[in-house]
Amino acid sequence: MRPYAHFVAAAVLTLGTAAQATTFTFDTDPFAGTTALTTPGRQVVGGESFVTFSIASDVFVFEPSVFGVASTVLFANDVVANLPTGGVNVIVLRTTDNDANPATPFSAGNAANLIAERITSSGPGFFVYFNSGLDLPRLVFSTDLSDSTADLKVLARLTNLVGESQSLAAFSEPNFAMIPEPSSLLLVATTGAAWVCRRSLRRGSL
Repeated sequence: MRPYAHFVAAAVLTLGTAAQATTFTFDTDPFAGTTALTTPGRQVVGGESFVTFSIASDVFVFEPSVFGVASTVLFANDVVANLPTGGVNVIVLRTTDNDANPATPFSAGNAANLIAERITSSGPGFFVYFNSGLDLPRLVFSTDLSDSTADLKVLARLTNLVGESQSLAAFSEPNFAMIPEPSSLLLVATTGAAWVCRRSLRRGSL
């Protein structure tokens, strides 16, 4: 974890909002050590982390500059037909099969194709889908959500949600976050410290 990530975690704990959440941080080049970006056609890179993820409290955290995404989460959770056509960089896809070929296991490529059919504005992003072959959700990075040939990197396999395709509906925006710029962290820490000081002064004056 980067030093400023520790710093913001301390600030959040001071404010009493951290509870028992676990954060899973992705801040390195997802295609490092591969030839995916220079190989023609879509490449799907596996080697993902196996994680236990609590939808009630845990968070996937991304470094925007590494993935080329906006510094804020732009979230959607729905079946493919109801997804917006743009303005998103994190999608939870509730559609869990490929209508064109129902007998084929639903994979990252199938999910990415459905998303690309819906999204019309180009740009990288992340999606969670339910892999029918593995029978669990996976977190995937796409170099372009609107492109059916975009390279994909599977970031995480949610091993505690085996057989729970219905769990996709429970994901919400707070399950995802972008690492803020250091200047933003300073503002958060300063604001948090001021809040704690004001609260302490009020208690002392009672």
